[in-house]
Amino acid sequence: MAEAAKKQDPLLDIRKLRIEATVFPPGEAPKNIVLVHDVSLSLKRGKVLGLIGESGAGKSTIGLSAMGYGRGGVRITGGEVMLNGRDIMKAGKRGIRKLRGKEVCYVAQSAAAAFNPAHKLMDQVIEASLEHGTGTRAQAEKRAVELFRKLSLPDPENIGERYPHQVSGGQLQRVMTAMALCSEPDLIVFDEPTTALDVTTQIDVLAAIKDAIRDTGVAALYITHDLAVVAQVSDEIMVLRHGRLVEWGGTQQIIKEPRQEYTNALVSVHEITHDEQQPGEAPFLSVKNVTAAYGRGGPKVLKDVSVDIFPGQTLAVVGESGSGKSTLARAITGLLPPEQGTVDFDGRPLANRLANRPKEDLRQLQMIYQMADVAMNPRQTVGTIIGRPLEFYFNMRGAERDRRIAELLDKIEMGKGFSDRYPAELSGGQKQRVCIARSLAAKPKLIICDEVTSALDPLVANGILKLLLGLQKEEGVAYLFITHDLATVKSIADSIAVMYRGEVVRYGPKSKVLAPPFDDYTDLLLSSVPEMEIGWLEKAIKGRRMESAGN
Repeated sequence: MAEAAKKQDPLLDIRKLRIEATVFPPGEAPKNIVLVHDVSLSLKRGKVLGLIGESGAGKSTIGLSAMGYGRGGVRITGGEVMLNGRDIMKAGKRGIRKLRGKEVCYVAQSAAAAFNPAHKLMDQVIEASLEHGTGTRAQAEKRAVELFRKLSLPDPENIGERYPHQVSGGQLQRVMTAMALCSEPDLIVFDEPTTALDVTTQIDVLAAIKDAIRDTGVAALYITHDLAVVAQVSDEIMVLRHGRLVEWGGTQQIIKEPRQEYTNALVSVHEITHDEQQPGEAPFLSVKNVTAAYGRGGPKVLKDVSVDIFPGQTLAVVGESGSGKSTLARAITGLLPPEQGTVDFDGRPLANRLANRPKEDLRQLQMIYQMADVAMNPRQTVGTIIGRPLEFYFNMRGAERDRRIAELLDKIEMGKGFSDRYPAELSGGQKQRVCIARSLAAKPKLIICDEVTSALDPLVANGILKLLLGLQKEEGVAYLFITHDLATVKSIADSIAVMYRGEVVRYGPKSKVLAPPFDDYTDLLLSSVPEMEIGWLEKAIKGRRMESAGN
């Protein structure tokens, strides 16, 4: 009876959690800001609670509090964090260290950044088990191999002997899940574990995570901004905004019958409609039979690639990780000189190397990166960041420069009041808008957008896509849009190139590329896009297995 009662008690019980941080505004005295406002939640053993909301909602901050951790000067200043019936905030530093890696584990968004590149995978997977004395090395390695097999990793008996760089991104994410499970914790905090993965890899990792949770009985907090993903793994969903609880309920209720206006907006994000434009007579950028490799004699990462981009239109390049999407962008920008083939711009060949291109060619081709956080200097104001291309390309100074900065801030729907702010004072969507303004400042003919919405929540991502389409109409700029998100492709593209292992396997106008009959790889991509429907994941995996059996 006691054991049954224990199973019914919350494993994790957070009560009126208040989290603060100290910020240091330029020229002002330090001040405290509240990140999480008196949020409460509870989670029973074997259950999964999804935490969703836009960037800055407090999802990761709350998740990390379950480990007694506050990153970057963040402090838990109120409330209780009860784990296994005790308040871990009263355990002291030594007590908290004992529970991390034993009672509660963490799976980060970027596995590549979380592993030590100098150590083999097995040594890192079993480290917590050995540190906490939950078994001998032989026992820990045996459990690790069992988890590798459960998580559908290739060659489970030997993959632990590899180093992090010797496995793919999706495999590394599953190894990290094995690392979290190896010490048999009661709770795992999954922090956006599939956000950075392409759709075909995401579905495999998501299925592996769901199976592992079911088979081990571990409880989980699953942090994400993707409702379609969280619907596949969560028993309940908590919606957060600006550090406050908006709504909390069963997964079916949140998805089908949301009670709050903000939740309804998240659930019903409408797909942007973009009428496909017919190409002009001549493209102004042509990639012709480009083959490229990293290093002399290295494997070919681009193989005889040819695509065209027309004025004022968008070419979307899609494919899984390692397909060559970003490598194609590097070849176009001169960061990776092709071994064969040419890149023609405005009817003339571009120099293969960036260093050999004149300033005017640099101005005409601009780039917006996936991670706005690392694409801006944190010590420069927004005005300085946007103003640098104005100074470099047009020698603008003083009042003329300031007027143009204000115009660009208006174009990205932020306003000149943001000119004196620093990147740390902006949301994720605002940072990406500043990066867009910086690229527009050069008045380019082509902007390469490399996964610019993949790290953003659906509402913010929609706003960025609408902004890009509006600017395209106003400025006549063309986009090369690199993405693994098929919904984004449908929203913004005029033409599509599907890439697989360095080759273009399907190419043409959007209406033709997205119309059957499909080749096997395009069909796989389209069928792997998560739908906001409970049970979709099982159907998708079953469909894959049936196809494999049929082949």
